[in-house]
Amino acid sequence: MKNTSTKSQSRRNFLQKAAVGSMGVTLSSSLNSLSAKNYRNIIGANDRINVAIAGLGRRLGSYVPPITHKDNNVRLVYLCDVMVSQREKAQKRFGEKLDYQPQLENDIRKVLADKEVNAIFNATPDHWHAPMAFMAMEAGKDMYLEKPVSHNPHESEMLVDYQKNYGSVIQMGTQQRSSPESIEVVGKIHDGLIGEVYKAKAFYSSGRGEVVVPQKAEVPVGLDWELFQGPAPRKPYEHNTWDYNWHWYGWDYGTAESGNNGTHELDVARWAMQVDHPQHVMVQGAKRHFKDDGWTMYDTIDATFIFPGNKVIEWDGKSRNAYKTYGHGRGTIIYGTDGTVFIDRNGYKVFDRSGELLQSGEAEGKESGLALGGGGDMSTRHVTNFFETIRGKEKLNQPIDQGVVSQHLTHLINIAYRANKPLEVDTTTGRVFDRDAMKIWGREYEPGWEPKAV
Repeated sequence: MKNTSTKSQSRRNFLQKAAVGSMGVTLSSSLNSLSAKNYRNIIGANDRINVAIAGLGRRLGSYVPPITHKDNNVRLVYLCDVMVSQREKAQKRFGEKLDYQPQLENDIRKVLADKEVNAIFNATPDHWHAPMAFMAMEAGKDMYLEKPVSHNPHESEMLVDYQKNYGSVIQMGTQQRSSPESIEVVGKIHDGLIGEVYKAKAFYSSGRGEVVVPQKAEVPVGLDWELFQGPAPRKPYEHNTWDYNWHWYGWDYGTAESGNNGTHELDVARWAMQVDHPQHVMVQGAKRHFKDDGWTMYDTIDATFIFPGNKVIEWDGKSRNAYKTYGHGRGTIIYGTDGTVFIDRNGYKVFDRSGELLQSGEAEGKESGLALGGGGDMSTRHVTNFFETIRGKEKLNQPIDQGVVSQHLTHLINIAYRANKPLEVDTTTGRVFDRDAMKIWGREYEPGWEPKAV
C-alpha cells in the first residue's frame, strides 16, 4: 500500500508556517499532492481547516460550538449520514449558526474523495469507527474519532499501524482528557498527592429502559441500509435497529455498555494509575432487567483487572439500574496509601485516609454525564485541541496510540464475557493467551470491506 503520509504531513507543515505568518516560504515538492483549489483555500483562509461530519446522531450537538466558533477558523464542508432525516436535521441545526450551507451526503466515500476536506469527525455506529478511520488515513485526512475507536482488539492494533504509516492526526473522543480539572488532579496524583496509588473503581449507573424485540421489517424511508451495514456482514433489516438500539442487538454493530460508556471512566482510571495492559481479567455479567425484551447484551457487569505491581482497576457497569452506588451516576475513584480522589466531569474531590475532604476543584463549565450524546465545554476543548494539533500549535490530549490502550480494557471485558472465562494477558502486547478467546479477537467483514494491512 502506498504511503501517503506526506500529504497529511505537508498540509500540517504548511498550516504551521501560515499560522506564524511565514507566507513567503518555499513550499516543499511534496505539497504538490494537494489540488490547486486546496492550495487556494488554505492560502486564502490562512489556516482554515475544512471538515466533514460522518454520523449525525446524538453526538452532533457537541460539535456545533467548536466548529461554528469564528476563532477556530473552520469550514464545515459536508454533513454525511445514511439517513435522510438525520442530514436534514443537522443542516437545520448548523443553519442557525452558519451563513452558508454545508453539502449533504449519503456516502462517506464521496466525502473522502474530495481533496478540499482536511479532517473528518467520525460519530458513526461502532462497527464503522476503525474502518472509516483507515479509509480516511488512506485519503490523507485527519480524524476526530469517537469512542469506541475500534469494534475489536484487532482493529485497535491496525489503527496504531495505520497512524504510524500515514502520519494522520487522530484524536480519540475521550473528552475528559481535555478537562482542566482532570488534568490538574491527575498530575497531582502522579506527583504523590495520595501516596502510592493501588486501586481505581470506575462506574456507570444509568436507567435505560425496555427495548423492543427486533423483528424483520421494511427498511425505514430514507435509510441506506446497505451503507449502514458497511463493513458488517449483510442481514435483513430489523425494526428499530438503526436508531441507537444497534448498541444492544448483538455484536455485529455494538460493543455493549463497556465500549459505549465504560471507555470514558476506564480511561481516567488507567490515566491516573499510569498502567497499560493488565495481567489478568475477570468478569461477571448478565442481562438482569426486562429479561424478555430485545436487549441481547449484558446490562450489568463487574470486571476486575490486575496489573503489574498488584495494581487493580474495577469496573461497575449498570446500564438499567440508576441507583447511585457511589453517590454519582458516573465517575472514577482513585485509592492511594495516603488518601482517595473522586473524579468526574464536574471536577474532583480529594480525601485523606480518614475520609476528610482536603481539597476540591469544580469545573467552570458543564459537560453532560448521563444524557444521550453528551456535549459541553469539555467536548469543545477537546475538539479545539484537535484543530490546534492539526495546525501544529498543540499536541493531542488523547492520541490514538494511548487511546487504544484504554479501549483495550473494554474489549477484554467483552471477550471474557463472551468466552465465559477469565483471561491471562500478555502485558507487552495486550493479547490473551487463551486460544478460544483469540477466536473473537477480530470480527467477520462483508466481502470487499476487509481492512488492508499496512
